[in-house]
Amino acid sequence: MERKNRGFASSLTSALTGAKPDDPPRPSAQPTRDLLATRSNRLAELATGASVAKTQYQVDPAKCRMWAHHNRDYAALDFERCKDLIESIKAQGKQEVPAIVRRVAGDPAVEFEVICGARRHWSVSWLREHNYPNIRFLVEVRDLTDEEAFRVADLENRAREDLTDYERARDYLRALGTYYGGVQKDMAERLNVTPSWLSRYLDLARLPGEIVAAFASPHELRIKHVTQLKPLLKPPAKYALVEQRAQALAAARIGAAADGGGGGKPLAAADVIRQLAAAYKGPQKVRIADAAAGSHETIMDSRGKPIMTVHKPRRGEGVSLTLIPDGKGNRAEVVAAFERLLARYWPE
Repeated sequence: MERKNRGFASSLTSALTGAKPDDPPRPSAQPTRDLLATRSNRLAELATGASVAKTQYQVDPAKCRMWAHHNRDYAALDFERCKDLIESIKAQGKQEVPAIVRRVAGDPAVEFEVICGARRHWSVSWLREHNYPNIRFLVEVRDLTDEEAFRVADLENRAREDLTDYERARDYLRALGTYYGGVQKDMAERLNVTPSWLSRYLDLARLPGEIVAAFASPHELRIKHVTQLKPLLKPPAKYALVEQRAQALAAARIGAAADGGGGGKPLAAADVIRQLAAAYKGPQKVRIADAAAGSHETIMDSRGKPIMTVHKPRRGEGVSLTLIPDGKGNRAEVVAAFERLLARYWPE
């Protein structure tokens, strides 16, 4: 038996060192018992939980589905967003970093649920459909609760620049109610972040839909924009002006897209915020007084362009309006300004 053990150890050592079984031992080679002791220590670590064995598989991506609460917008992925990863997989001939998944029960068409690795899944699927059918989806299987899956996904993706702030913010807002009973302090402790850091993301996720729709894509919204947009939400009378401008921006973008993009490129996020902030201030009035002719005021739109002049004679109650169309103004703002003047001079 001892001879057999020596033979087993010799074969194992040969496999690790590349030496043939009959080669003389190298001066620097460790005794066989050290190798067996290392193997025993490894088994002991696994048994006691000091070390965790990771189970990885190469699978067909079609046998995987996205977790319903995955923090990435899978539908928004395309070749441009995954190009760098696709080129890396092509160069290596395989996926290097495994996606984190858990097993699915009761669905014969699906084996795994992807917790982390939407871009990897999309990229491998794309490659298999574009002349690389032998590339497989590398996964690491874990046994996770939903709350654990959320935290694992957050830790892996927190430092990734390809996951947008808005995607992360929406994920945090959903998790707040689902796992932490709406208590931000408890959630911040579990994520090991400060409450103020978490609060900014939650504020981003809570922006009204009308505001989000004003941007070319919700993924353009960044955490830095929260401090610029949040003050525009109150009071209600002021926010009504902001909402009106946001709806006009969204309508203009949709109209330009329907016309084949004839309106040029969509506004950048900074330009959208400037327009919303200008609407919050409301139409600017420039009052000019004249002792003989009375006075008049010019009403400006949210961009600072004049849209109408109000003439008020020195004597009498009559008021006249002069529209100043230039073909580039916003008709909705003209109508809104007229309604405010009507309420001032002709109250119900």
